[in-house]
Amino acid sequence: MLEISRSKNTVVYFSSKLHNMKVIKRDGRVVDFDDEKIYNALVKAEIKINGGLDPLAQQRIENIVDRVNSEIADRFQTDVKIYEIQNIVEHTLLDNQEYELAEEYINYRTSRDFERSRATDINFTIGRLLHKDHTLVNENANKDSDVFNTQRDLTAGIVGKSIGLKMLPAHVANAHQKGDIHYHDLDYHPYAPMTNCCLIDFKGMLNNGFKIGNAEVESPKSIQTATAQISQIIANVASSQYGGCSADRLDELLAPFAEKNYQKHLKDAAAWIEDEAKHDEYAKAKTQKDIYDAMQSLEYEINTLFTSNGQTPFTSLGFGLGTSWFEREIQRAIFQIRIKGLGQEHRTAIFPKLIFTIKDGVNLKPEDPNYDIKQLALECAAKRMYPDVLNYDKIVELTGSFKVPMGCRSFLQGWKNEQGEEINSGRMNLGVVTLNLPRIALEAAGDKEKFWSLLEERLGILKDALVFRIKRCREATPANAPILYMYGAFGERLGKADSVDELFKNKRATVSMGYIGLYEVAAAFYGGDWEENAEAKEFTLDILRNLKQHADDWGNEYGYHFSVYCTPSESLTDRFCRMDTEKFGVIENITDKDYYTNSFHYDVRKNPTPFEKLDFEKDYPQYCSGGFIHYCEYPVLQQNTKALEAVWDYSYDKIGYLGTNTPIDHCYNCGYEGDFTPTEKGFECPQCGNKDPKSCDVVKRTCGYLGNPQARPMVHGRHKEISSRVKHMK
Repeated sequence: MLEISRSKNTVVYFSSKLHNMKVIKRDGRVVDFDDEKIYNALVKAEIKINGGLDPLAQQRIENIVDRVNSEIADRFQTDVKIYEIQNIVEHTLLDNQEYELAEEYINYRTSRDFERSRATDINFTIGRLLHKDHTLVNENANKDSDVFNTQRDLTAGIVGKSIGLKMLPAHVANAHQKGDIHYHDLDYHPYAPMTNCCLIDFKGMLNNGFKIGNAEVESPKSIQTATAQISQIIANVASSQYGGCSADRLDELLAPFAEKNYQKHLKDAAAWIEDEAKHDEYAKAKTQKDIYDAMQSLEYEINTLFTSNGQTPFTSLGFGLGTSWFEREIQRAIFQIRIKGLGQEHRTAIFPKLIFTIKDGVNLKPEDPNYDIKQLALECAAKRMYPDVLNYDKIVELTGSFKVPMGCRSFLQGWKNEQGEEINSGRMNLGVVTLNLPRIALEAAGDKEKFWSLLEERLGILKDALVFRIKRCREATPANAPILYMYGAFGERLGKADSVDELFKNKRATVSMGYIGLYEVAAAFYGGDWEENAEAKEFTLDILRNLKQHADDWGNEYGYHFSVYCTPSESLTDRFCRMDTEKFGVIENITDKDYYTNSFHYDVRKNPTPFEKLDFEKDYPQYCSGGFIHYCEYPVLQQNTKALEAVWDYSYDKIGYLGTNTPIDHCYNCGYEGDFTPTEKGFECPQCGNKDPKSCDVVKRTCGYLGNPQARPMVHGRHKEISSRVKHMK
């Protein structure tokens, strides 16, 4: 670790004067003077030059820092600008004939200035895109950078990021570029005042009609028309925001439209079938076929849609609580279609994400009326990895009401309108900013008091970033996104002159404080094998309690729901770790893995059993109910769904949201089913060596959703990385 402690006998006569000295940063922030930062920068330069730090070099550096401190104390009374400190360091190095050290220090500072400038240099970044820099073209595993509209979106995103960084408060932009925080979706926001993810109010739109483009769409008269309208709504909503969207309680939503089909067929039966006893049987058989066809069309339509940002809409469908004949048939059809797969080769559908709700008295136990549907859900999860499951009672306990997440894992909290009605659908999230927790632990260098102090400082920046997100979203007008604000996707229907804030304020909308790397934080203080250490775990829980308390306080201050969110860090696991490796070096159990562990998850390298993992993780979501998910790793499950059911049942009263990660790769040449082997040129069948994407189906979880890396030319060459990280990005 680069933060090598200074000699205990280093005593500086002017320390009391510097104790109250303030440093004015480039972005305008005022922070306490800390000469450890000077010391650490010089140690890093020395190690880079000579490969290590011997006692003599350490003493030399300590003497230089003392001289720097002396000059600062003599020249400045209350505050000093950061560039003045850097000038003093450089001149002190030169005066002491530390030419190599001076050169390395100056080069580092200059390179940092270049990096800041390049981040807002559109021409430079477009050049990286043209040369297919993987950090740009691979940022999203479900965007194919070879497709024209994706290329156009990536180009627009470069412009959006460059302008967005200039729009951000200076200290927020600086913290993002340094890697202290991550301001998500800079390619869209704040350049455009777009919102993030949402629960679409399908019920209001289908029952009351809506408008898309020039078409006034009336309420559907059949389930086929209803699902067709749903796919059109999804496409338009996804093009008007940048996050995922969900349909809550889809079986209950569509059942009334399926009943319209039934009533029509019942009339036909009365007209054409003399035996009245067969009327119901005929009508149900025809309706069952209608339901299956409608749900199959919805699956295909979602998978063939491309939004304006060059990707399939990130869509989740929640269902499982309905017990009527229509609701059960809708649930059954969803699973049958997903199990069958897409096309003649029966490939695994990537979208929509299926989220099945388990509830005691409905489908949990063998005596429950929908237990047979649960068995179908288990078969589907074993073969297609979806559905993820929600445990009804625990979700209500954690979030205050029942609802599916918005897209991947972002949960709304329970909320009632002025009339006291519970409202979930039609609400949204205004964006995410994620905190780099491992960096704070590394900077604290074993000092917990310093950790808490640094955390408080970073949370101040993060608060400003989230408040800025809210302010920017409020600057939208209903005409910017009519499908959201005027035609019902966000519930209330505003006029062109109305304020969009009517749909955000009073905690109707959420804005999310993300975090990453609790495992690495504890490892920095307690070592890599801390999971059984009660003190270490309590420390990690205290961190989340601290985040939640700040979020609650901010919510009461501003009137929006600030939520603590377990970031689905598809690329952030790399970005933060890569930047911290450059800053601190390779550190065991922290940066040496080349990734940071997502949120509160158990270190997957230890291969915990599902039961161990759930027992360990169950204590965390109460403090991060704004977004969370648990995953369990399994071998091939297709012949052992009872094992999966045992885990689902065990989780019921412990956690709210559980995903399945099991090998489901398939080779169409030899019939192999299981886990393909990653190679430099793609994934290959371990049985016959097949690498051809056309004759194999490789599906991996790369965050909250599935992805098909074999079918994406953009990720060729990253297959080893994806395979090794897939467990850790949960």
